[in-house]
Amino acid sequence: MNFLKKIFNTLNSVSESNKKTKKELEELKLLMGKSLIQNLKNASSLQEAEFKVFSQWGDDGIIQFLINNINITSPYFVEFGVENYLESNTRFLLMNNNWSGLIMDGSASHMDFVKADSIYWRHDLTAKQAFVTAENINQLLDSENVPDKIGILHIDIDGNDYWVWKSINRVMADIVIVEYNSLFGPDRSITIPYKADFYRTNAHYSNLFYGSSLLSLVDLAKEKGYAFVGCNSAGNNAYFVKNEKLGNLKSISAAQGFVLSKFKESRDENGGLTFLRDNERNKCIQNMEVYNTRTNTLEKY
Repeated sequence: MNFLKKIFNTLNSVSESNKKTKKELEELKLLMGKSLIQNLKNASSLQEAEFKVFSQWGDDGIIQFLINNINITSPYFVEFGVENYLESNTRFLLMNNNWSGLIMDGSASHMDFVKADSIYWRHDLTAKQAFVTAENINQLLDSENVPDKIGILHIDIDGNDYWVWKSINRVMADIVIVEYNSLFGPDRSITIPYKADFYRTNAHYSNLFYGSSLLSLVDLAKEKGYAFVGCNSAGNNAYFVKNEKLGNLKSISAAQGFVLSKFKESRDENGGLTFLRDNERNKCIQNMEVYNTRTNTLEKY
């Protein structure tokens, strides 16, 4: 297992400027990913199942672990906030498991890039340019004839994630993955106040003020009939499974599953990385206004 991961790290570090080399590396990564799947039967938690093929962190392994432990209704996914899709959480699922899916991103150039990639004609993938909001999400899903019941819904838009999931009534997914902001901690049910055109860099120069707390998502999941089953070890993606699909998986509380992120993505007023860590990150956004999803009131972060 460790040997395979070392090979992955080597492959990920090689330049992909040459198209033929890129294709060969992709095929090698897929082959190694198939080998790593064989070890998932021994995993006892989401984090033990982690491995990376195309995901930014270890989410490829978590997704494989879940789909092999859940009776999936339909091998179809929806993921939005994918940028150019080279590094995403459903690309391995698409290529390895031959799922169908819809991806969306606000950048037209990103979606054009996907459509020019051979992945687009080799697989049943739809790429749609759209800035997703709470008001348009159901219409966007309708416009692409997304099935009523799907296998995975993945929300990662660095902002209104809570509000968009709350608004979705067009599809029901077996597994829902939502990005959370671990700086909001495990004990508060809070999110950014809704603003349709929210953009995290405009909201605060540090890029640290975005999204929602894990607890707010766990509360919303319960309302929608989902159980929280854990987070990735990077501390940015939370996983939810439909109650009737849980099987041997365990439902846990936000406090039990919370993971604090350690990546240092903070910026200064000029956009330069400041590499803030621990409580220094919290101090940076301490006077921002958040929305308490339990009391339905605004309060200071």
